[in-house]
Amino acid sequence: MLEPRLGYAICSEARAGTVFLSRLLASTGRLGRPWEFFHDPKRTRDLLRDPERRLAALAAAAATPNGVYGLKVFSAHFDAVAAARWAERLPDLRLVHVSRRDLLGQALSFARALQTGQYKASEPVAGEPRYDAALIADCLARLAYGQARWECWFARNGLAPLRLVYEEVAAQPQASVDAVARHLGVAEPVPIDWAAVELRVQRDDLSEAWRRRFLAERADPGYLDAGRLFSRLRRGGAFARFFLGPR
Repeated sequence: MLEPRLGYAICSEARAGTVFLSRLLASTGRLGRPWEFFHDPKRTRDLLRDPERRLAALAAAAATPNGVYGLKVFSAHFDAVAAARWAERLPDLRLVHVSRRDLLGQALSFARALQTGQYKASEPVAGEPRYDAALIADCLARLAYGQARWECWFARNGLAPLRLVYEEVAAQPQASVDAVARHLGVAEPVPIDWAAVELRVQRDDLSEAWRRRFLAERADPGYLDAGRLFSRLRRGGAFARFFLGPR
């Protein structure tokens, strides 16, 4: 196996299909094994104690035999390991940004996962889902805020990520995998091994019922959203710029 020589970080927020994309990429055996390496508090503490060595070990664990590694990072994960300067230290790091056009659908999925503890259909259900308009609105604001932070980071650092959209990944998975391969300079073809991809869509009639009820109760064209962080504050826009803008 080659030493990790180049790789990528999938930059996204929860419930944007990044687990599905990660499984697709890993199944090829040539595009790394991306996972949420910064999600584990113990791993994070170890990383901050010895960034150089731990990042090298992470890249090795996330690499396929051709030396390509991958990882997945949400904005909250970035915050947890910012002091490690991972984006500068990892070798030849490329970026893949994944978003979801249906932001409300993403928020509904996030709210449901928070209630049930079930982030994949194969996981056990720890609690029953119940409609909670305040939680859905909070998830909507959190996801939009996280995506805005990524956009600011890309722009402020002159970064040009490969941009993928959940709906297109779901509709054309092989084309999305091919796009990542081209972004990394990995020779095609890189066929998906579907036997290694064991995921199914969790969206169902309950999700659609929640959508209809939320729109019926919370639609207000006269209010421009600021989210719970900044709503109802006279200078909410200034606070938003402080949190989102460069230091």
